[in-house]
Amino acid sequence: MVPTTGYSDNLQRWMDYILKSHDPAELSAMMHDDVVFRSPVVHTPQEGKAITMLYLGAAGETLGGDTFHYTRIFDCGDKAVLEFACVMDGIEVNGVDMIEWDENGLITDFKVMVRPLKAIQTVHAAMGRMLEQMKAGRK
Repeated sequence: MVPTTGYSDNLQRWMDYILKSHDPAELSAMMHDDVVFRSPVVHTPQEGKAITMLYLGAAGETLGGDTFHYTRIFDCGDKAVLEFACVMDGIEVNGVDMIEWDENGLITDFKVMVRPLKAIQTVHAAMGRMLEQMKAGRK
């Protein structure tokens, strides 16, 4: 396990959110209005705070279970690469979050990559179900 504190201000805010609070208002306050989200299962970049919030919220609900943890972190101040692991439906998921912040500490770019293929398929199915629930107001 990697430490959860001691990072740049930008990354520490992310770590506090993802590993502790999960507060949507806190996440919204971290996002630039024009943030771009790049998903491992959607072939086009998703642009804007609203869609990014939707995807990150769904990811938190599907990937953010008890097994989710970061295994390696590269903190470059205004950029970070965070390798994560979790288990979904008995499938080991290995992935990377790549985050970029602007000069005001707002997230401008968020890319997620996932492996292996079975994990991508599992994440895709779970995210699809969760996004539908969220859009229908059931989550």
